[in-house]
Amino acid sequence: MTPDAAPARPLRRDAELNRRRILESARAVFGKRGLEATLDDVAHHAGLGVGTVYRRFPSKEHLVEAMFVEQLQDIADLAEQALGAEDPWDGFVDFVWRTVELHSADRGLREIMLSKAFGHEHVAEVKAHMVPLITRLMERAQESGQLRADLVPTDLPLIHQMVGAAVEYTSAVEPHLWRRCLALILDGLRAEPGRATELPHPGLDQAEIDQAMCAWRQPRHPHPATPPAPRTKQ
Repeated sequence: MTPDAAPARPLRRDAELNRRRILESARAVFGKRGLEATLDDVAHHAGLGVGTVYRRFPSKEHLVEAMFVEQLQDIADLAEQALGAEDPWDGFVDFVWRTVELHSADRGLREIMLSKAFGHEHVAEVKAHMVPLITRLMERAQESGQLRADLVPTDLPLIHQMVGAAVEYTSAVEPHLWRRCLALILDGLRAEPGRATELPHPGLDQAEIDQAMCAWRQPRHPHPATPPAPRTKQ
């Protein structure tokens, strides 16, 4: 090894350490603030220069791909595991609970799952792989007569949005209240009314809901989209 070549190994090691540091900071920043956070925010959290971050990840799209593709694959694996459940309803419910639990703790993950603003390559591939798994999971529960027949796969992202809204609304008061909301929603998805599920979390009292109202801020939408014309029934 020549004297000029000797520094190569520590430089590569430093670069890998910086990459891990950036990804760890990105998980923390995107997990709390969602995908509105910038690479500058990540660099500041990591204690690195902005140029260092941009050398590793030329755009936020590159960082999102590196961060979330593995997490989304984990969710796809959960769907495959749920398909192996002996009881189709239990498999469906377990999948929904576990995915919402992941989303409730990570705003960025929830947004990448429910949006197409980022993740146009590997993330999109994993999401496309996930759709037929989730569809089959729902079909099994419907075929068993336990899940209402009029539920369609595209209802599931809306359910995640509803619970996500509850997470954001109550996080300053009670970050686990979403469990109560999800239990109520799942009871409403049963094909036939039965004994109500015991709610896993107490409701807020008046002082707590007042506190949530004070803490919550309306999301900003600088360019509201024009709503489409109402669909007509065929």
